[in-house]
Amino acid sequence: MPERIPFNRPYLVGRELANIAEAHRLGQLAGDGPFTQRCHAWLAQAVGSRQALLTHSCTAALEMAALLLDLQPGDEVILPSYTFVSTANAFALRGAVPVFVDIRPDTLNLDESLLESAVTPRTRAIVPVHYGGVACEMDPILALARRRGLAVVEDAAQGILAAYKGRPLGGLGVLGALSFHETKNVISGEGGALLVNDPALVRAAETVREKGTDRSRFFRGEVDKYTWQGLGSSYLAGELTAAFLLAQLEEARSITDRRLAVWERYHQALAPFEARGLLRRPIIPPHCQHNGHLYYVLLAPGLDRLRVLEAFRAQGIHPVTHYVPLHSSPAGLRYGRSHGTLPVTQDAAARLLRLPLWVGLSEAQQARVAAVFAGL
Repeated sequence: MPERIPFNRPYLVGRELANIAEAHRLGQLAGDGPFTQRCHAWLAQAVGSRQALLTHSCTAALEMAALLLDLQPGDEVILPSYTFVSTANAFALRGAVPVFVDIRPDTLNLDESLLESAVTPRTRAIVPVHYGGVACEMDPILALARRRGLAVVEDAAQGILAAYKGRPLGGLGVLGALSFHETKNVISGEGGALLVNDPALVRAAETVREKGTDRSRFFRGEVDKYTWQGLGSSYLAGELTAAFLLAQLEEARSITDRRLAVWERYHQALAPFEARGLLRRPIIPPHCQHNGHLYYVLLAPGLDRLRVLEAFRAQGIHPVTHYVPLHSSPAGLRYGRSHGTLPVTQDAAARLLRLPLWVGLSEAQQARVAAVFAGL
């Protein structure tokens, strides 16, 4: 059996464990210690946000966003069906109705041309998901939101250090959410961050994150005791997670450059197979600065994806598919509704294949991946 090539291999920069030991030496392991504060500062500066708050997951950051919007049962939130369940779950938990809209055939991002017709009197927010670290068309989305009085919450789980027309993803809507799951570019095992871009939400975000209390103000000496102020939950990341993450953030640009190099090698190696009609490579608009988060192909309609997966696995290579469309899932049918028939979503979900991509993936390993396509 050839050497195994996994889909993902978590990358360590080398200072993670030393940072964890330092956090222990400093004597604070719960959230919002010195490593957390340094992560907050790094993220706020990198994205240009008014406030960055570490959370225990991107899911938690999205749930915080739903609380901050004060969504009520029956309110509607527009989002793509082709996304992870957390994008919809966070809003459905508040009783809001996810309204699933189709994606663009080029970037597989939310199709901004369909949004106007999806808005109803109950619509409260639009949630663009930057698939693969490639930006949605944010200018028309933001213009529509301003015109109709809607909030924009960016699901930038895959988008750290990616940009739209030079503007960092996560910093364009009123709120943004990042993920540091082990499959992302910058990791802490599990972890996330809420990016607060509207100054009016800064204090409320701290309250929601601290179980609905004004505990953050207490620690800054702004109040003499803290107490329950409103709805919230325990959304903090622990200090050990922050210590690990800080090491990654300090090398984030280097990590991104190395992933982009792997991405570009795939793109060049697979061009002949696109020319033969076997697949379609990712399309990156020139005004979108992506971060090399993932490399996918859309297999030709005549190719059996299960057979292609078997061909890869016979060579010890482990690509994976991606999302099952939410609009056709049991929970999507129960809690949400579709705006139209979503044909692009259904087509992409049936044909998409994500290839192994991680820092350290060698040219020889990538050549083995490409060689499987040569044998189809």
